[in-house]
Amino acid sequence: MAGAGHAARAWQRMLSGRRLDLLDPSPLDVEIEDIAHGLARVSRWNGQTFGDHAFSVAQHCLLVEAVFRSGSGDTDPSEALAALLHDAPEYVIGDMISPFKAVVGGGYKTVERRLQRAIHMRFSLPGDLPDALAAAIKRADRIAAYFEATELAGFSEREAASFFGRPRGLHAADFDLAPQPAGAVQKAFLARFAVIERLRAARGESALSQTAAAPADR
Repeated sequence: MAGAGHAARAWQRMLSGRRLDLLDPSPLDVEIEDIAHGLARVSRWNGQTFGDHAFSVAQHCLLVEAVFRSGSGDTDPSEALAALLHDAPEYVIGDMISPFKAVVGGGYKTVERRLQRAIHMRFSLPGDLPDALAAAIKRADRIAAYFEATELAGFSEREAASFFGRPRGLHAADFDLAPQPAGAVQKAFLARFAVIERLRAARGESALSQTAAAPADR
């Protein structure tokens, strides 16, 4: 609680020592280690999933990136990175379930969008992704959500299909959906990031990373 005469704190201190301002996030305060640590400890589905461990946002991001690659042929590594980081702002603001987002309204989305742009700029991605890429990642996200809903969160196939659509040509058995300990998922997330970054370095700057990043909302 802010004291008299002091503005409310709007920054989060990270274990790296960075202080990330939620209202005016700087790419210079974004570290992949903080993202991996935070996302590995944020639960999907408000923790209402089967298993001894929560199914974390970090594991969801790995799943979405795997689904994205499975439907994209020779995936540009910068596009794969965009898929891996599609929910990265949740390392700061948590995973708010869709029904609650509808209650909160647009303020949440504004903060989320600013954080996403700062994260993208930190890793040489455009602040706003091209529409076709954003749509492809969203499709992968919905497929992942369908698998999580039916395999982990107690949804019937019919119910999940009504919210997320029914995947075609892909099956839950094609992917690793077993909830893992936070430390193991954190390492897996960082390992996948490192692989993608090596691919990006080998190719040089991709067409995607050359796109000018949009400035954050003010």
